[in-house]
Amino acid sequence: MSEQNKPFVVTDRRKFTLDGEIRPDADPSPEPEPREPEFVESATLIETPEPPSATAEEPAEPTDDDMLPAPTSEQIERSRAAYEATAERLDTAIRAANPGMEHPPAMSFETLIQSVYMSAIVQLGGATPEGQKPQVDIMGARQSIDMLGVLGDKAKGNLTSNEQRMLDSALFELRMAFLEITQALARSAAAKSPNPPAPGKPSIVR
Repeated sequence: MSEQNKPFVVTDRRKFTLDGEIRPDADPSPEPEPREPEFVESATLIETPEPPSATAEEPAEPTDDDMLPAPTSEQIERSRAAYEATAERLDTAIRAANPGMEHPPAMSFETLIQSVYMSAIVQLGGATPEGQKPQVDIMGARQSIDMLGVLGDKAKGNLTSNEQRMLDSALFELRMAFLEITQALARSAAAKSPNPPAPGKPSIVR
């Protein structure tokens, strides 16, 4: 019989009948126990960086090599010449808009002292209009006074007798005024009066 003419045979491999009894023609070999599915866990190892040690070296302070390079002599001279030319054109335009106006005085060491001195006087309340309570910027006044002190230390030995006398006088007056104001503020704080300060007593501008 050819392969094409062979009958199609269906084999019932069920072990039990519909009533739950064992079929007589069932395979007597025991059924294999069901195997539980195996799960292969795939894990990727991620290394966690360790925290920096407490004894790690601190960043080094910037050295001279890390600082911006200083301008060359040629750059300094060119910027000075350009500045002076621009300032002169500005002065000419201002005088043209204000006929009769004098040329502003050239900057000098005396002018610098006077400028810082007047700033400190204003900060100590010296420019307060009469009848109003002085507004004192005690920390700003201290910085201005210290600025004059630094100028004096750096310029020591290079000042004329007039410049040195003006600087000494300005520092003396400002330091005495500073002491007077701070003592007045200290007395006012010590009094601890619930009433508002009387007119004329300075108050600190923070």
